Amino acid sequence: MGAPRIYDRGSENLNRGRETVYHDRSRTNMEEILRDGPQRTTDPSTGKQGGGGSVAVVLMQLGGPDSLAAVEPFLYNLFSDPDIIDFPFARLARPTLARLIASRRARKVQEHYASIGGKSPLRELTERQAVALEADLRTTLDARVFVAMRYWHPLTHEVIGQIVSQDFREAVILPLYPQYSKTTTGSSLNEWHRRYAAAKKNGLVTRVVKEFYDHPIYLDAVVEKINEGMERFGCASHARAELASPSVLSSGERGANDVHLVFSAHGVPMSVIEAGDPYQAQVEATVKLVMERGGWPNPHVICYQSRVGPGRWLRPSLDETLHQLSAQGAQRLLVVPIAFVSDHVETLSEIGIEARELAGHLGLGQFEVMPALNDSPKFIQALADLVLRELAMKLPDADGIP
Repeated sequence: MGAPRIYDRGSENLNRGRETVYHDRSRTNMEEILRDGPQRTTDPSTGKQGGGGSVAVVLMQLGGPDSLAAVEPFLYNLFSDPDIIDFPFARLARPTLARLIASRRARKVQEHYASIGGKSPLRELTERQAVALEADLRTTLDARVFVAMRYWHPLTHEVIGQIVSQDFREAVILPLYPQYSKTTTGSSLNEWHRRYAAAKKNGLVTRVVKEFYDHPIYLDAVVEKINEGMERFGCASHARAELASPSVLSSGERGANDVHLVFSAHGVPMSVIEAGDPYQAQVEATVKLVMERGGWPNPHVICYQSRVGPGRWLRPSLDETLHQLSAQGAQRLLVVPIAFVSDHVETLSEIGIEARELAGHLGLGQFEVMPALNDSPKFIQALADLVLRELAMKLPDADGIP
């Protein structure tokens, strides 16, 4: 049996021909987010519920500490990543440097996690996505869905151990990052390749979804959540506003145009972008497609958050944007976490607490945050469509030609 075969769509030519690829099928706090939702009787990383399947689907995410004590080792794993910390002779210096950075940042980061309940909700939320996705897929496909985290449990090598112990014929790797970057999707895929090679299991056909920023159902899911956010301003959803006559709508519903849409994405160093990473271009394309699909006339802006350390990062930052909107006299704004599909410390603490406090200090009258996609039915439908389309792609022949 040969080495595993890897198929992916690539990330070149951001929009060319993409419309023909996809077709439609037919307050943020952690206690509220985790209170309701589907539960699984066993951990999605163990692969022990419901037997095996012919297809393994792996949802990849960043991961997050499951306690305040786990923050420092989580940070150590993060800063040990060669796709994050890379420079001449980095292989020798990286462990020491990662330990130093983790110890210095641990206390501050612990404060962020303490503010949202003492741990990251990312594992629970991703497991809910896995439960819902597996239920959707198993109506037409013998599939098992696993969760693999990059920097905390269940780690990639733990999940690979479960997969290779079962008789799967192929796998679909689905990183939960809509826009591709070497620092997120690239890092997760590199870790998968390293760990899978070490497992010495040959013959598993592996397919990869590298990005889905322009997938129509994903875009619909974002539009749906923005409309939910707009309702907090007393605004009708766009669809309802289009169907109703002006006399039916209240003054609050008619006066939605002054709400500023602030699309916030995780920042990356400019050196990454200048080296050819498509992340910024894909973030901008996502916002353009969402605005077109939603049809709102509202002013909007793109900004970036979560800068770590010195150096040039993507700008403007979220803080800079709030200052600018205040100077312009803005009073109402909805922050849309456009690069995040699940709530975690960046949405719940950095936006939901810190940015909210800054907005209040700057005199911005109403500050709201778009509900994250999490396990919304529309988003799960998008994930299922991505998986099924990867499996429907024609296999290359012996010469590697589709």
